Amino acid sequence: QVPLVESGGGLVHTGDSLTLSCQASIRDFNHYAVGWFRQAPGKEREFVAVVSWNEGSTWYGDSVKDRFTISRDNAKRTVSLEMTDLKPEDTAEYICAVDVRGGNYSPYTAGWWGQGTQVTVSS
Repeated sequence: QVPLVESGGGLVHTGDSLTLSCQASIRDFNHYAVGWFRQAPGKEREFVAVVSWNEGSTWYGDSVKDRFTISRDNAKRTVSLEMTDLKPEDTAEYICAVDVRGGNYSPYTAGWWGQGTQVTVSS
């Protein structure tokens, strides 16, 4: 069984909104911080957002702060990313991750990575 399956990507226009979802089949999902990353062609993977195990804390990358909202449902083992006011520079493959660690002064790592869902924003 694939541990993480993302959905919700697609082609949208500048200013549109889109919500991504990630379904996890990971035991003890509710014990881990979960998050979203993105990778555009020719660029390094970029941190987007992470939410703590109990949804008590959230963190966002500077480029998406105030536009994206991450949330989770531990009962359903899902994590969502609501994206608003989308811009062409948001075009990337969005990747779900579970057991996210790092940030601050160290690189982000994760215990599980999804295969990604493509988001394309046209101008």
